[in-house]
Amino acid sequence: MTGHRLRVVVTDGRGRAVRADRLRRWIVDVAPRSARGEVALALVSDRKMRTLNHRYRGIDRLTDVLSFPTAVDEDKSFRDCGSGHHLGDIVIATGVARRQARVAGCRIGVELRRLALHGLLHLLGYDHERDTGQMARLERRLRGHGGIV
Repeated sequence: MTGHRLRVVVTDGRGRAVRADRLRRWIVDVAPRSARGEVALALVSDRKMRTLNHRYRGIDRLTDVLSFPTAVDEDKSFRDCGSGHHLGDIVIATGVARRQARVAGCRIGVELRRLALHGLLHLLGYDHERDTGQMARLERRLRGHGGIV
């Protein structure tokens, strides 16, 4: 799945660039063709994630991944602005990812990839809470293309 015009920048909780070439390359390689533009992927502490979840979703508990799309229509659906724009931000709680990887019996890098893909699909307008399984099916297929079951 090459030929994408997706650019992923990985940062830490303070906005400093993080060297995560494998994660960045993987998400670009498995991303749907509709994923064009730039995505900021922040790897943050669990404390920071809980704060973000409370501030932006009104839920005062920890979560593993949040997505903040840039371009949305009034009905909150994704609006295609063409390539070269900022699709949005994905935030992953590293402590949660580490624990989930341990429970799943996989490496942290695999869990970070899984969460990054999930977040990217949300940026593209998919919503597993409202659809009838489309996001889950696409996510499984893309993970398979990337070697993650």
